[in-house]
Amino acid sequence: MRVKIAIDAMGGDNAPTEIIAGAVKASQELDVDVILVGDTQQIKSCLQQHHPESINLEIVDAQGVVDMDEKPLTALRRKPTASINVAMGLVKQGLADGVVSAGHSGAAMAAGFLQLGRIRGIDRPAIGTVFPTIRRDKSVIILDVGANVDCRPKYLEQYAIMGSLYSQYVLGIENPQVGLLNMGEEANKGNDLAIKTYQLLEHNQQISFRGNAEGRDVLSGEFDVIICDGFIGNILLKFAEAIGEVMLQILKEELPKGIQGKLGTALLKSNLRNIKQRIDHAEHGGALLFGVPGVCIISHGSSKAPSIFSAIRNGKQAIENQVIAKMKGYMEQTHPHSEQ
Repeated sequence: MRVKIAIDAMGGDNAPTEIIAGAVKASQELDVDVILVGDTQQIKSCLQQHHPESINLEIVDAQGVVDMDEKPLTALRRKPTASINVAMGLVKQGLADGVVSAGHSGAAMAAGFLQLGRIRGIDRPAIGTVFPTIRRDKSVIILDVGANVDCRPKYLEQYAIMGSLYSQYVLGIENPQVGLLNMGEEANKGNDLAIKTYQLLEHNQQISFRGNAEGRDVLSGEFDVIICDGFIGNILLKFAEAIGEVMLQILKEELPKGIQGKLGTALLKSNLRNIKQRIDHAEHGGALLFGVPGVCIISHGSSKAPSIFSAIRNGKQAIENQVIAKMKGYMEQTHPHSEQ
């Protein structure tokens, strides 16, 4: 059965043009059914640029969008037909397997919790994103990168469990190694949250906790899962994105110019493409919202077509690997009396 993903076509700085371009590419190359959710007339107008006669995309009308300066819950109640609300509703009704949105991340989280609820045993959501490491073909998932700026130790413990399950079932890591982002390796380092979280993790038999991970360890490949609160995680995410952009710009500036440069670039074309895939955040798409019983991929607000394409690919992988169902089953088995 083909995967069907609802796209918030109106969410993001470059909506709907870039969102639709990424969705069209995904529908053509990823063997996935795409539902574009938003203003029907604007969507049809954008599709005219992509040979619509050869595109088989479903459109679901939605009116309104949650603006970045709006409070999520207030806006969702005031705008029940906003694109992210309608897109999430399709998942609730079983008409879509997942959602991708580059719009207001807080609104995407709120819509997910209001319409889908939360997984039993999970108290707070987390946004997890996959980073490349210095080891070829090895990634690390970091969470939370923005859902909760204030966390309790038990939230971070839950993030470690969910991150480990994602690493195992989606990234293919048999025994994911978990690290707690901190300012030193010693167990007594850091603030009160870090120290108490460390104590929880070292006694948790459900995960493989390797101890604290310092900033220099994040991309080392020594850890498969790194957990932190959303305040630190979001800063880390934005810094990593900036580093990738700087590295790509330096490569462009330092390549020889003229005929010599063209010849060199031609010879290194495949290598340069591999470098871009490893360090460009656009190649890694959006981040998965952990904690809700449905696949929701949250993309950067400035996402363009390549990022949306990658986000849809990430969503498809999560759906096909049944990662949410496995998280639900695991948490319900280990937390049978928790409130849902």
